Amino acid sequence: MKLYSYFRSSAAYRVRIALNLKNLPYEYMPVHLLRAGGEQLTADYRKLSPDAIVPTLVDGDDVVLQQSLAIIEYLEETHPSPPLLPAAAADRAYVRAIALQIACEIHPLDNLRVLRYLVREMGVSEEAKNGWYRHWLENGFASLEARLSADPRTGTFVFGDTPTLADICLVPQIFNALRFKIDLAPYPTLQRLYEHASGRDAFARAAPGAQPDAQPDAE
Repeated sequence: MKLYSYFRSSAAYRVRIALNLKNLPYEYMPVHLLRAGGEQLTADYRKLSPDAIVPTLVDGDDVVLQQSLAIIEYLEETHPSPPLLPAAAADRAYVRAIALQIACEIHPLDNLRVLRYLVREMGVSEEAKNGWYRHWLENGFASLEARLSADPRTGTFVFGDTPTLADICLVPQIFNALRFKIDLAPYPTLQRLYEHASGRDAFARAAPGAQPDAQPDAE
């Protein structure tokens, strides 16, 4: 398998965690989202990903996939052990709901494309851009904190004591929040879950700073 990835992409980060949790070897194919106007916009990469996004997973000669959650579901179906979803249908739906809240409600409003459009096309100031980021992130985190702090299924991970799709989405989102100096004190459950999960080997090896294309001064 080949994973086309950018070290700070939250979506690619999710897939790296999933691959590590399932102990699946892969070749890391860096796609720099900032260099030369963005390597994801080149004609060669658009042949793989017409939307010009990362991650892209290539498995063998026939499978080319985009969208992190679809990729992770593919890995779950093709390599079911260890599972990333609970056994019961209602619990699987619960874990998916947490993952989708992060991936579909929080992350899209705060990703690189949106933030750059606010500044470059709409003329938003850096202060206003950061205020936009904080507003939508804090709004989403408050909802997650209320849900997870009250649910008896929350354990050392989002669902019990083993990592699931929900943790795979939560850790990259909190990592980005810390980059933007978001105070996690109002979200003690989220902070606890993040600290526990990010210390696990599969998560640590997937972290942005551990990737071959890591650049500490990147945007």
